[in-house]
Amino acid sequence: MTRRELVQAAIRHEETARVPYNLRPDGQMQEKLRAHLGRNAPLDLPLGRLDLNDLFFDNDVEMIRIPWWTWWNLERDWRGAEAPTSPPRIKGTGNYDTFYQDLAAFREGNDRYILAMVYGSHFEKANFARGIENFLADLAGDYAFAKRLLTSIVDRNLAMLETILACDAIDGVLLGSDWGSQQGLLFSPALWDDLIRPGEQREYDLIHAHGKDVWVHSCGKIDVLIPRLVEMGVDVLNPLQPECMDVPSIKATYGDRLAFWGGISTQQVLPFGTADEVRAEARRFKAMMRRGGGYIFAPAQDIQVDVPIENVLALLEVAREP
Repeated sequence: MTRRELVQAAIRHEETARVPYNLRPDGQMQEKLRAHLGRNAPLDLPLGRLDLNDLFFDNDVEMIRIPWWTWWNLERDWRGAEAPTSPPRIKGTGNYDTFYQDLAAFREGNDRYILAMVYGSHFEKANFARGIENFLADLAGDYAFAKRLLTSIVDRNLAMLETILACDAIDGVLLGSDWGSQQGLLFSPALWDDLIRPGEQREYDLIHAHGKDVWVHSCGKIDVLIPRLVEMGVDVLNPLQPECMDVPSIKATYGDRLAFWGGISTQQVLPFGTADEVRAEARRFKAMMRRGGGYIFAPAQDIQVDVPIENVLALLEVAREP
């Protein structure tokens, strides 16, 4: 079984001889690991890959950056308290020709599952334009503007996704917006249903129409949204934060319909535990989540710079175990 097939089997909720994994360091941890490895080579390689993926982690999932779009030179009224009257300005990022060529070459010589990263794709994209305080105020003070803005974001996303999804080499797409804090949602479930769900559904349906898996990232305590995400056809949910979510209950309730990626605490055991404690917790969590398939082993968030190197090594040791 190739690593691509291993990940696909997990997403289909099949128990496998080895649990697939995907461990990601944040930027500062990348530098810390590079110093540990004694290397001076640049971390960024074609497709936005990290040489640490090949040299150190050897992940089953290859996360690639794709040509996308961003806000550009927005007028000052976009950061004002009132809804802006100036038109939004955007620009594209990346190069399609280079992307297609690099992706084809990578796929030919690699058996990893290829996941196209978007993150910040919808609700967060509005936050980036307005600032989160202003946009949350828009939800209460100018709902019609907020709805128009989110609809326009999804419209642009769909145009970009259609071009990306033409690539047969891509296996899945990761969309992301942080809908929660560690206390709960940033808004009511009813607002999410009316304002956010329709656009998300349009994106999920397009990705599925092209035969790709839908991966969704949202930080925070979003338990109330999980049954909705199952109904909408999400294949993989990230990250599961054990500090604010009842992970065993979520696995027991939804584990036959939704795959999970993440869940090992980056706030407690990884930065503050011993290497032996990391191994013990990682093995416990992995054993719980692998039952019935549907799990990609990983911490709840990118590995932060406050995690000792020996704890990263302990986590990687468990990730590679059968």
